[in-house]
Amino acid sequence: MNKKSLHTKIALTGLIILGACGRMDHMGKPPSFTPANETSEHVAMLWQGLPTEVQNQRAVDGSSLWSGSQNSLLGDRRAMNKGDILTVVIEIDEEAEISNDTSRSRSSSESLEVPQLLGLPQRLDEHLPEGASSANAVELGGASKSNGNGSVKRSEKLELRVAATIVDVLPNGVLAISGSQELRVNFELRELLVSGYVRAEDISRKNEITYDKIASARVSYGGRGQITDMQQPRYGQQVLDAILPF
Repeated sequence: MNKKSLHTKIALTGLIILGACGRMDHMGKPPSFTPANETSEHVAMLWQGLPTEVQNQRAVDGSSLWSGSQNSLLGDRRAMNKGDILTVVIEIDEEAEISNDTSRSRSSSESLEVPQLLGLPQRLDEHLPEGASSANAVELGGASKSNGNGSVKRSEKLELRVAATIVDVLPNGVLAISGSQELRVNFELRELLVSGYVRAEDISRKNEITYDKIASARVSYGGRGQITDMQQPRYGQQVLDAILPF
C-alpha cells in the first residue's frame, strides 16, 4: 500500500468519524444545549475591558437622583458598554421575482471551387475513382442555436426577537454585538444566532434595535436534531455530488 492510498483512507475515515460525532450527541436523547459559559457574551460580561478614558466622579454622584449615570433614576438605561444587553428585533418580509429569456441562432456556409488551378484539378481527377471530381474542392457548413430560460422567485418572512450582548466597543464608538438563543422541543433544537455592528444612537429608548440598522449583520435560524438529520443527504452522497461530473 503506497503512502498516497494510505493518506486517502485516513482522510475518508476521519470524515466519517467527524460526521458520526455530530449525530452521536442526540442519538437516543434530545440535543444538548450549548454551554452558556463558553460563549463570547459570557466573556464580555465577566471582563468589560479597560476604559478608553478616565472620568472623575464625585462621591455625591452615586446618591444623586439627577446624575447622568445608568443607575440613576433618570439615567439612560440603553446598552452602551461592553457586557450590556439589548434586544434585537428581526422582522423580515421580502419577496423577489426575476425572470429572463435569451435566444441566439447562427448559421454559416462556405464553398470553395477550384475548376481551373494550373490544370491541377484535371490531373487529379485522372487518379480519382469514377464519378469523383475535385471541382468543388472545399465546402464547409455549420449551424448553431441556443435557448435559455431563467426564473427566480423567493419569498421570506421571519419575525424574531433575541437578546444580544455588547461584546466589544470599537475606538470609533461602534458597538459589536452577539446573541444566541436555543429552544428545544422534544428531540429537535432550534437555534438563533445574530451578530454585527450597531451605533449607540440607533438603539431606541426601549433598548431595542432593528436588524436593518445592524452593519455586517449575520442572522442564522436553524437547528439540529433527528428531523434535521433526516432532511440532510448522507455525507457519502454529498461527496459524490461534489466530485461526479455528470
